[in-house]
Amino acid sequence: MNLIRTYRALGPIDLKNIRRDAMLSWMVFAPLLLAFILRLLVPLLNDMALVRFNFDLKPYYGVIASFLFLILPVLIGMVMGFLLLDQRDDQTLLALQVTPLSLNGYLLYRISLPMLLSFVMTLIMIPLTALQEQPLWLLALPALCAAPLAPMSALFYASLAQNKVQGFAVMKASGALFIPPLIAYFVQSNWQWLFGLVPAYWPVKLYWLLQNGDPAAFWVLPLGLLYQAGLIYLLVGWFNRVMHTASV
Repeated sequence: MNLIRTYRALGPIDLKNIRRDAMLSWMVFAPLLLAFILRLLVPLLNDMALVRFNFDLKPYYGVIASFLFLILPVLIGMVMGFLLLDQRDDQTLLALQVTPLSLNGYLLYRISLPMLLSFVMTLIMIPLTALQEQPLWLLALPALCAAPLAPMSALFYASLAQNKVQGFAVMKASGALFIPPLIAYFVQSNWQWLFGLVPAYWPVKLYWLLQNGDPAAFWVLPLGLLYQAGLIYLLVGWFNRVMHTASV
């Protein structure tokens, strides 16, 4: 069964499952809500900072915008991760073993779909914040680099958590992964590259370099994608082991 047929077969099932789940239904609209909150809140906070502290936030709008490249894929990854947890608990994944769709084919669908959604939604949502006016290509490259974060998040939640309650706890704890890239912005020496061990670092670093017109951006993109591809490979292996253990 090729990927297009898999999309046609499983896509409507995913939509139906999301509509049935109140939490997942809300999370689908969270990126849009976040974009409009930032559009209204950030200028308001800037005005308050100027009046009270004589501090202008506008030079940091790029930093704020860069973290949308992380938040949007992770939100999509959360939805996909919870779907994986549901289908694992319902024994749906074990049933795949007697269908033409293999587990690897299913995982290819689960990896490619959140990446595609993440890329498209990022290109839509970031301009909606109106934090910075950027050409589409400047947004497209970091969005591409950030897209693997969506399946990485989904596989991580589904492999580590045993149910949705644990998945929600893992989701909250994983928010700590946003802290290293934020710290990295203020580290000007070459020590900053150590933060590259955190996959969330590469999309924001790429965005910062592109903003500054730094040619290093064009090797950061393939390096970041290669590193994240390696992590996805490891996460797929982990998920397969979890599934094998559950089936024994």
